[in-house]
Amino acid sequence: MAHVLIAGESWINAVTDYKGYDAFPHTRLEIGCERLVEALTAAGHDVAHMPSHAVATDFPETEEKLAAYDVVLLSDVGANTLLLPPVVFNEGRPFPNRLKLLAQWVRNGGGLMMAGGYLSFQGFQAKANYHGTAIEDVLPVTILPYDDRVEAPEGVNGALTAERHPVTEGLDAQWPILLGYQRLTAKDDATVLATVEDRPLLAVRTEGAGRTLAFASDISPHWAPREFLAWDGYQKLFGQAVTWLADTRDRSGRH
Repeated sequence: MAHVLIAGESWINAVTDYKGYDAFPHTRLEIGCERLVEALTAAGHDVAHMPSHAVATDFPETEEKLAAYDVVLLSDVGANTLLLPPVVFNEGRPFPNRLKLLAQWVRNGGGLMMAGGYLSFQGFQAKANYHGTAIEDVLPVTILPYDDRVEAPEGVNGALTAERHPVTEGLDAQWPILLGYQRLTAKDDATVLATVEDRPLLAVRTEGAGRTLAFASDISPHWAPREFLAWDGYQKLFGQAVTWLADTRDRSGRH
């Protein structure tokens, strides 16, 4: 069992309904990782979810606090949310750089995964902005300096490479459709486990004593449609990914 922190993968909708003369504003918190939490829990992992609006204030700011987790998953939460807690943005006071902290935690044995989305990698209008950061340094991919999304409303299929690896053991050679992904480039020392339209879809790497994984598409809609979420391999893929990321004691497997 691995202890997993999912940071991000939520949003707040603010809507105003107009009914004749009257308007009714209302808000709603949306959670995008419910299926992933369910899958990881069913695979035997202990999962904590920190929604995006809480990341700025609550994400661990020391390695001692990060040590409570074996794996951290960043999904649809931009670099600014980690870099600008209220003490920095509102009060103009110094605070630990949590991107550098995460990178050092990985090198000391932690497992880091980034999943794709509008606020992952570089993201929509480059607002995720992980290019050139300490997070990019440890990931198995390089990140473009501009909007890196590929929208594929027609649906595109991921496919396994020939590389055998514990993360992809027992998965179908071709995967259900995805509706988009991030345009990434694998680093020379990374292992690409799955591709989409000749781009890395799933890649892994070791960094110091730790491990990292990049999944270039989403773990929830809209890029992950019902076909992908209902796929038998969904739980197997992400359950095995977390197991491999957490098992830094076993250095015999390929990276």
